[in-house]
Amino acid sequence: MSKPKVLISRRWPASVEAKLQALYDVTLNTDDHPLTADEFKEALQNHDAVCPTVCDSLPAEVLNVANKRCRILGNFGVGYNHIDIGAAKQQGLIVTNTPGVLTQSTADIAMTLLLMSARRGAEGDRLVRAGAWTGWCPTHMMSSDVTNATLGLIGFGRIAQAMARKAHHGFGMKILYIKPSPAEPAIVEELEATRCDTLEELLPQCDYVSLHCPGGNETRHLINELTLNLMKSSAHLINTARGDVVDSKALIKALQEKRIAGAGLDVYEGEPNIDPGFLTLDNVALLPHLGSATIATRTAMGEKVLANLAAFFNAKRIPDQVV
Repeated sequence: MSKPKVLISRRWPASVEAKLQALYDVTLNTDDHPLTADEFKEALQNHDAVCPTVCDSLPAEVLNVANKRCRILGNFGVGYNHIDIGAAKQQGLIVTNTPGVLTQSTADIAMTLLLMSARRGAEGDRLVRAGAWTGWCPTHMMSSDVTNATLGLIGFGRIAQAMARKAHHGFGMKILYIKPSPAEPAIVEELEATRCDTLEELLPQCDYVSLHCPGGNETRHLINELTLNLMKSSAHLINTARGDVVDSKALIKALQEKRIAGAGLDVYEGEPNIDPGFLTLDNVALLPHLGSATIATRTAMGEKVLANLAAFFNAKRIPDQVV
């Protein structure tokens, strides 16, 4: 019996690719280039499973391609707003993701960005590398305290809660959060967390605001000129969620005008094409979407996809089915 045909849209950890090759008839993206819409259409027509990543775009135009062979999209990542879920449902495509395994690594990057922005880490690194540092003095590159400051979390899922634990237990930070429904009492008690009903309530209280909400139409440009104006002039914005949650132009303007003190970003609208306005600013720390980029985490993500594919092809319950 022939093996199912599976396409992997980008390079994965070698150990996971080896397992895939042992189990399936696998098409690898050997030069790791971003696949075009036409390449995805061809993949959907010639493979039983297609495994995209969060940097791929699968709109209705692609998913509606004629003569489709593909029956499952094994997404490498938690977020799936890059996939037109409505079109996938209509086409009878199963969509899976990889939740749970990237919680700590992404929370670590959120804390990294918070510290970089607060303590002007990226700016200081550039100064030293440029040979422009002239030595220590009492007023040089003064920055913001993190210990005992207030952290506001927009979204309060696994990653936000992991960040809250690091911030509260490690730095004594006060935790505020927004979530459609109250968090579990044990978590609230552990973190001494306070729920806010609206951004208007949360933002003016925070020294740091970290985004942990899903992307998509409901949260697009949730952080915009109006909401940025609600933040303290001394506050910092951290985004490890999705780029389209933030209006890039509005954030650049707020940073230029010092209406907020700084920002730390790991995700961007239209990435990898970053608004050039960010590159001119000293008060923003920029990372290239490193949230889950540890060896252990990316391997675990691949193993999650493997488990989802195995369940599908063996007609068992799929552990991480989104659609």
